[in-house]
Amino acid sequence: MFNFLKKDKSQTKEKSVSLKERLVKSRQKLGSGLSALLLGKKEINDGLLDELETLLITADIGINTTDKVLESVRKNASRKILKDSNNLYQFLKDELSKLLIEDNQLDTDIKETFVILVVGINGAGKTTTIGKLAKSFQNQGKSVMLAAGDTFRAAAVEQLKVWGERNKIPVVAQATGADAASVIYDAYESAKAKNIDILIADTAGRLHTQGNLMQELEKIKRVLKKHNENAPHETMLVIDGGSGQNAVNQAIEFNKAIKLSGISITKLDGTAKGGVLFAISDELNLPIRYIGVGEGINDLKPFNANEFVDALFSE
Repeated sequence: MFNFLKKDKSQTKEKSVSLKERLVKSRQKLGSGLSALLLGKKEINDGLLDELETLLITADIGINTTDKVLESVRKNASRKILKDSNNLYQFLKDELSKLLIEDNQLDTDIKETFVILVVGINGAGKTTTIGKLAKSFQNQGKSVMLAAGDTFRAAAVEQLKVWGERNKIPVVAQATGADAASVIYDAYESAKAKNIDILIADTAGRLHTQGNLMQELEKIKRVLKKHNENAPHETMLVIDGGSGQNAVNQAIEFNKAIKLSGISITKLDGTAKGGVLFAISDELNLPIRYIGVGEGINDLKPFNANEFVDALFSE
């Protein structure tokens, strides 16, 4: 279960692997697919655009976002701004880049404990992401505390405790089945008393269709806001990049229930569905905070829109 904690010896090697290499499956699906279809000064006609539409949808960019991109393509093609498919290739790269929010990094430098509430369904890599985030903040010189708010799963609590013990990060936890809002509130009070810079709170790995569990999330936010109207300062959804368009549906439902402020996407190294980032950013207009591109502790990367697009479109 805790294999991700055994990667320290290989960290030097991990750092040398480029984002382009990590995203190889998505790059082959989207970037290489577009270059094969478009490069070569082909005429922009209905047949080419039909093929383009199919490629974008199968690359998990989604129907709505694909329609928006193609509408822009047709408009510029009719104005003769796009002369051939070579121009279209660069135009698409620019259009996809515009779908991603550039200002996406968390500003944790505030005069109080910065609270990050992390939500997501089972199997998305939520608890592991929390551990990696905690280590990253610790490496930046921040003091960190973890709240074991996934009170349904003893394994999730133990997982956080392993991270805490290994990195000397305090973990606030109670017995399995305890009230999650109480656990997280206790952690918040403790973090404030100890002048902790960042509190990261785990929550149950709920399915987005389980209304009672969504209500629990709402309760957690209510309890925090009752004591500090600014908390949580970040409500971050963690989703599995391999879930494709279902990730968009998850994000929409979570956002309806608890109003997200950011999204982190894991497991992008093992999937060809990386195009879903464009759909999520377009549909929800939310920043992507981090992407997971491997099992190593350094493989949770702050998201950079330009680097991501360049990696997908590189040969």
